[in-house]
Amino acid sequence: MADLVFLCPQERDREAVGHASAESRDVVFVGDDLDAAGEVDLDEIVRACAAHQPRGVVGTKDLSALLAALVCARLGLSGPSPKAVINCQHKLWSREIQRRVVPEATPHFAAVGADDVPPFPFFAKPVVGRLSDSAMPIQAPSDLDLLDHDRPYARAYEAIAVSAGVLAGQCGGFIAEEILEENEVTLEGFVHHGQVTVVGITDSINYEGTASFERFDYPTALGDSRRRELSAVARRLLPALGFDGGFFNIEFFVPAVGPAKIVEVNGRIASQFSALLELTHGYSSYDALMSLAVGERPDWPAVGPTGFALSYCLRVFEDALVETVPQCDGDVELLVQSGSRLSEQGTNDAESYRLCIFVESGTDRAATIAAARARAAGILSGFRLSPPRSLATD
Repeated sequence: MADLVFLCPQERDREAVGHASAESRDVVFVGDDLDAAGEVDLDEIVRACAAHQPRGVVGTKDLSALLAALVCARLGLSGPSPKAVINCQHKLWSREIQRRVVPEATPHFAAVGADDVPPFPFFAKPVVGRLSDSAMPIQAPSDLDLLDHDRPYARAYEAIAVSAGVLAGQCGGFIAEEILEENEVTLEGFVHHGQVTVVGITDSINYEGTASFERFDYPTALGDSRRRELSAVARRLLPALGFDGGFFNIEFFVPAVGPAKIVEVNGRIASQFSALLELTHGYSSYDALMSLAVGERPDWPAVGPTGFALSYCLRVFEDALVETVPQCDGDVELLVQSGSRLSEQGTNDAESYRLCIFVESGTDRAATIAAARARAAGILSGFRLSPPRSLATD
């Protein structure tokens, strides 16, 4: 019998769980990372999980989080309902709930093709998607022809979501939204027995002159009033989505003046930020996730964070053949392999290609950022890419 099943884990899960729970939880891993897997047989997955007689089942990516919710519903275990997870993940349906509950935090939106789409230019993104895949600004009606309506991810998502009552064809299409160009942050928290707890807020910082994330800084540089505003939105919205018994995160654009606007809601842990929380709170969000999964309230520290930590994403802005990759320290998460072009590996935004992710921490924000950039430049020098690459590290 296991305390917990981690379903279709990513490599980050295996490392974080081993570090967080080696002495306190009996954890097993079932299935392969769904980003690389083929079709999913829900009945087979349920049987595989049930064989361990778990107290809880979790997933940390969108597909595995939905699959875990379906398994928990079949086995009568704690966790968010499949409907609640879909209410978070399906961007059009989520927006409709947001508009009803937190209208001040909801940007102008409509389904692409509807009569009430925002005026040009607007931003188009898939109704289900990940990591800005296939999302793009639409400057004129002719740009709509560039939208990719045949996305493998949408098909994979729908194949799982039909088991939660979603109809065929409801996971395709795009949503049009007003363009938001302000500071972006992510609020993370959890819900237990209807009570929303905010864990923290992380700042998303772009490479200068681009829309690609350079790093994620924790804790946020936002002031108290902004933090209270975002927390209040979360406490109103999550119950309306029907979400309980799990971790969530909400991405916001925060303007200099006026209300913050929701980018999207995710019904899962923000796994890339877990190390930042552990470094500054002394408690991992994976520990909290595992407590929630077995029906327990996480013992999240009441005091605020100490120090500063960031997650750095090393990117290049031109496609290239990866000839060699560097030997990196164990805390560096390499995202590419030698022998293939960057465009053939992983999931990237429209402007750049991710090479690796690593964490840096310290007591001084500016010094920690400088150290991360210096380390990024050193790691980049160990890659052999052809043709030449460009990167903003200064």
